[in-house]
Amino acid sequence: MPFQKVQPEKLSTSVVRQIELLILRGILRPGERLPSERELADRLGVSRPSLRDAIAELQEQGLLSAKAGSGVFVAEVLGNAFSPALTRLFGAHDEAMFDYLSFRRDIESLAAERAARLGSDSDLKVIQAIFDKMVVAHGSPGSDEEARLDAEFHMAILEASHNVVMLHMMRSMFDLLRAGVFYNRRIMFHQQHTRASILDQHRAINDALQARDPVAAKAAVEAHLSFVKQCLSDQQIAERNEAIARQRLEHETGQS
Repeated sequence: MPFQKVQPEKLSTSVVRQIELLILRGILRPGERLPSERELADRLGVSRPSLRDAIAELQEQGLLSAKAGSGVFVAEVLGNAFSPALTRLFGAHDEAMFDYLSFRRDIESLAAERAARLGSDSDLKVIQAIFDKMVVAHGSPGSDEEARLDAEFHMAILEASHNVVMLHMMRSMFDLLRAGVFYNRRIMFHQQHTRASILDQHRAINDALQARDPVAAKAAVEAHLSFVKQCLSDQQIAERNEAIARQRLEHETGQS
């Protein structure tokens, strides 16, 4: 008979499994600091030696890293998603930016559709809370906070889709976006009219998700990212035309 005796699992192994799942599911994020050893041992209900064994194993796996005097952190497991050479290449050519936006539109519209169907009530509350913060930030003159919340809003939708491969892949893409590799998000929020349009688009996405309407959620994300793509294209054309106009002006001024 294909049965074997059940072996009791070490406490440290149980701790390893729990932390692995928290990282896999995107709950513990790269760079996040774990609680102190005493607090974490209390939360997990294990001895500190068992916890140390688990942390040592997770460090060996490359999932955790210790910083002297600072504590234990979730490792930057996404840092090598793209090589430095490829990252520089992305930033040097406009077609990468537009391909990136097309890719996001395809993936995130699917994520929104899944989130409307599969997201828990708590997932939708997180999305609603971030959108509410966006509304508040929209009323302030600076655009940096609104741009930051924009990325959080989209990541919350990806988290609510409950697909860990999609989540970690897109998190690495957003890290490049935050670094300004593809484009500077603040540019999108520079003009008040554009900011208002983007807020309305996020409202449409949020409304569809809260109504658990997969078709409307997918369409709203597609419309939003198509708008972003068109805005950036128009901006590039405007900058090119302005550069040409300045050359003409300098030429005419130099001749007079």
